[in-house]
Amino acid sequence: MALEEYDCIVLGAGIQGSFTAYHLAKSKKKTLLLEQFVLPHSRGSSHGQTRIIRKAYKEDFYVHMMEESYELWAQLEREAGVKLLTRTGLLMMGPEDGREFRLVKSTLQKNRIPAVVLQRHEFSQHIPNVNLTPGDGALVETTGGVLYADRAVRAAQMVFQGHGGVIRDGEKVVEIVPGNVVTVKTGSGMYRARSLVITAGPWANPLLMHTGLRLPLKVLKINVCYWKEKVPGAYSVNSRFPCFIQMQPKEAENDIYGLPSNEYPGLMKVCYHTGSETDPDQRDRQTDKSDVEILSRYIARCFPGLVPVPAVVESCLYTVTPDCHFVLDRHPAYSNIVIGAGFSGHGFKLSPIVGKVLSELSMGQAPSYDLSPFSIRRFHTLPKSGL
Repeated sequence: MALEEYDCIVLGAGIQGSFTAYHLAKSKKKTLLLEQFVLPHSRGSSHGQTRIIRKAYKEDFYVHMMEESYELWAQLEREAGVKLLTRTGLLMMGPEDGREFRLVKSTLQKNRIPAVVLQRHEFSQHIPNVNLTPGDGALVETTGGVLYADRAVRAAQMVFQGHGGVIRDGEKVVEIVPGNVVTVKTGSGMYRARSLVITAGPWANPLLMHTGLRLPLKVLKINVCYWKEKVPGAYSVNSRFPCFIQMQPKEAENDIYGLPSNEYPGLMKVCYHTGSETDPDQRDRQTDKSDVEILSRYIARCFPGLVPVPAVVESCLYTVTPDCHFVLDRHPAYSNIVIGAGFSGHGFKLSPIVGKVLSELSMGQAPSYDLSPFSIRRFHTLPKSGL
């Protein structure tokens, strides 16, 4: 079995791993991007046509990261020669006196993010075909929009390869041997590198177990639902309908989000921001549809122009931390093993920055951002004894 040597190996070729590899190759590091499935695939968290991009967050640190993230998305568009982003605006709705809505509103104002607060009497004039819940406030973050997900993953990988990066897909990792030089064994090869980055999404913990570490990550299966427009185009990108997030809906405890009809003509994507716990290798056995019932009730009440029965149901996986913030850190026992995990269903838009800081950590550099919100130590998780 041939032994190939690299400066860095990145495990997992979703959007986070692809951007990490992209930054490493642009820094002239000999980099291998390893993926267990044959590319492209739909078994993880980065597939599908669209994701929301936004600066509307409660936390200042995400807002600050998103400023540069928009710049890096535009840079990738130029490098790859493909359109990756359409600005539609993002409609935020939620109880006007609720803590969550007020926090987002104040964070946007404090950071001078362009946003328009919609008064109830003018809401339907600006946002047709949506019923605003009594007691809810509404605002539109004008910089928000739609990211083209599959296209983005391909673009990052293409630029990575253009800088000399190597992708090997269909290679499942069977062993990781830590050390000053890390050895990674797959079913068909053995690779060594001075540093290793693990961005394996739902498979993060199975890989970390090779290094004696387990993080408090839960894997959830999300039903990705598409709903038919009664009048074609009423909620479309072309009619300038915005993406939306409904905070604290009456029907449920978690947010509901949606994107204008785009990937499937005449179908709007509306999803519940959580799902049922699953084993990523047994996901198809998880058939819980309670979230679809919640969405049907919400759509019947708030989106009168949609048929309240989904026309298409696909699936995606979230890997969720207890506080829904990411893990971006070095391994507690092995400083040349870097971990990016737990993106909790909102990490795609931040992947250019995630890739940047993970590449910096793997090169032994100080990260460009304060990573304390993303530290492993916040979980009080330590490696097993003996490491």
